Amino acid sequence: MGDNRLAKVMAAAAVAGGLACLIVAPASAQSLTDRFKSLFGGGKSEEEPAANAPAAPQDTGDLTCPPVTVRSGASTYAVGAPGKQPVGNDLRFQATISKMARECSLNGGVITVRIGIQGRVIAGPAGAPASVQVPIRVAVVQGGVSEKTIATKAYQTTVNMTETGSEPFTLVAEDISYPVPPGAAGDSYIFYIGFDPQALKPERPAPKRKKQ
Repeated sequence: MGDNRLAKVMAAAAVAGGLACLIVAPASAQSLTDRFKSLFGGGKSEEEPAANAPAAPQDTGDLTCPPVTVRSGASTYAVGAPGKQPVGNDLRFQATISKMARECSLNGGVITVRIGIQGRVIAGPAGAPASVQVPIRVAVVQGGVSEKTIATKAYQTTVNMTETGSEPFTLVAEDISYPVPPGAAGDSYIFYIGFDPQALKPERPAPKRKKQ
């Protein structure tokens, strides 16, 4: 009788163990968005503004993943009523960046970086539109006496506003790449992010050449 009971307990444990193996997926199988969600999910509150001090670089073997920080003067994006400055009762909405995360990979002498950005859009006294376009620029910069931009790209994400007047947004930039820096030059690299209203303007068409 005791042996039968022990066998049943062991069988149940084996089934439970099997289910656990199926439920817990390896980190490599998780999507990038899921990984960023896990990074964003713990620690500081989403309402807390992102710190201006960059995080420490991540060093994985021969690959150093530069720190990511918000560029000075580009941490908020405010829009006012038509013809008005975005202050006081004329403010329609304001967006802020609250959290950041990055991930680097090396392939054939090229570093590809994925940067996750999380923030919030808050309606102002003048009333926000039903949807808000949030413009963000990501740049790879070599720091020093004179900064040098290695790569840069603008992104947009749409935030649908509700009656609460406060909506979160998440953007994952997945297509930034640059050549592996020579020697120790990579130690001075940094990822800058920030709001860039110029990204909302349509690109000017190239001038047509006159026929000779």
